[in-house]
Amino acid sequence: MNRVRNTGDLLTLKNSPAKLLRMMTDDQIEQQKAMVLFDRAFRHQMQGELQDAAYLYQQSIATHPTAEAYTFLGWTYNMMGQLEEAIDMCHQAIAVDPAYGNPYNDIGVYLIEQEQWPEAIPWFEKAITAPRYEARQFPYMNLGRVYEHLGRYRTALQYYDNALKLDPLYLPATWAKTALLGKMN
Repeated sequence: MNRVRNTGDLLTLKNSPAKLLRMMTDDQIEQQKAMVLFDRAFRHQMQGELQDAAYLYQQSIATHPTAEAYTFLGWTYNMMGQLEEAIDMCHQAIAVDPAYGNPYNDIGVYLIEQEQWPEAIPWFEKAITAPRYEARQFPYMNLGRVYEHLGRYRTALQYYDNALKLDPLYLPATWAKTALLGKMN
């Protein structure tokens, strides 16, 4: 494999995508294609073009499966009202990368949407402990919602507080905590 030797080589590569492609392995090229498809899918999803988004996420997965693509395809299915398919995609994401926290949280949310509150608890707990998860305030908040729904108010407050420790400006946790404190008085 060719190696970039100096700054001049970088400039040459920048101006010559063909040279850059020759330096990449087939797997790296497939990963890049999958990332481009994922990015396009996400844009369609954010514009509400859910069928197009689902198709592009599927193409990304076919090119190079990632936990992120499965999770976001699941989110798209959820937005389309297809909860079982959404949950299935999250299970696929976990199979690809068990360290990725988003699908655990998402399964919990989808179970809540199906009124399966107690069944959601272990999924949120797994999200909290997942090594690769940037937004742990979400499963803490969701656990607060579950325990509040189950009438375990003190436990719910602890989870809302945990969410706020991670993100003091996370307004849903602030609102939930304030409303619950008002309910308890």
